[in-house]
This record gives sequence, C-alpha cells and structure tokens, in this order.
Amino acid sequence: MNAQLRSLLEDLYRFGCENDAEAQDRGAKLLNITPDTGEFLSLLIKAVDARAILEIGTSNGYSTLWLADAARETGSRLITVEHSASKAAAARENFAKSGLADRIELTVTQAGAFLQAQTAESFDFIFLDANRSEYENMWVLLDACLKPGGLLVVDNAVSHQEEMVPFKNRIEETPGYVTALVPVGKGELLAWKSR
Repeated sequence: MNAQLRSLLEDLYRFGCENDAEAQDRGAKLLNITPDTGEFLSLLIKAVDARAILEIGTSNGYSTLWLADAARETGSRLITVEHSASKAAAARENFAKSGLADRIELTVTQAGAFLQAQTAESFDFIFLDANRSEYENMWVLLDACLKPGGLLVVDNAVSHQEEMVPFKNRIEETPGYVTALVPVGKGELLAWKSR
C-alpha cells in the first residue's frame, strides 16, 4: 500500500469515528470497519487469490479501499453495492482520491436485488457489512453467488453476536460450509464453501 492511500485511509477512519460519535440517526452513521479488519481482509484476498470480489455495504468507501488495494495486487475485479445514494456519492469521491477508482465498480441498489441479478457462482470472495436483519433472508442468494472454494466474510460477528445467530445457523445448516469466528475488529465470521 502506498503512502498516499494509507494517509487517505487514516483520514477516512478518523472522520468516520468523529461522524459516528456525533450522528444521532443510524442512517447518518458510516459504521466503518476497523483498520485491523481492513488489513485482515486484504490479507485474506491475497491468500485465497480472489479474482471476483463482492462487497455488500459500501458506506463511504473506507472498507472498499482496503479491498480494492488488495484487488490491485491480485489483478482481480471488485464490485461494491450500496443502497444509500448519499453514501455512494461520498464513496465515489473517496475512490477518485485513492487512485483505485479503475478497480472499483459501484452499484447503487438494494443488496437482494443485486444478488438476484447475478449468475450463479459469480464471486470467490464476498464481504458482507450491511443491514444484519436482512442477512438470513439473503442467505440463499449469497450461497448461489459464491463459487465453490469461495470465502464469505461477515463483519460485526462479535460486536452484534446475538443478531448474527440466525444467519450463522443458516450457514452452518447448509452442507459444504466450514465456519470460523475470528476476533479481529468487531469480529469476523468466515464461511468457506467447499469445492
């Protein structure tokens, strides 16, 4: 990672923390991942040599930049999905500043609608950081979009553990998945789909 991108990420993380401390409405919060989660996601993408990466929950693009930097190193493509037009606009500005805009395809839509429009087994790495109440209903679509040998990573698996139980149970009830809970940042649930 170059110094310019690292400086931008530091600024965005600081801004996100300040914004979320002041924001009264949940929709105005950015709810960014932690820097150690960004490093962890980057390492995972490189380790599995992910070629087709999907992020659900762009917010202002902080996590996307971690993913895109790893995608640049692996030569992969990255699609990120955000339902809020205002957050997507902020993300586009941050992508332009980062030098990574050519690696990122941003789609402004609901996650379920996006997933339904994809062909089966389109992605080998999916990062899920959106509305947790929708995860359980999205599971069939997520499973269909993930390639065999692919990895799903879900944020907030420790910080919001009780909310995640129904979704985690759905994954574990699906044949062919191996899961692990990693205490990085707010907790990452990893689900690997067997080949």
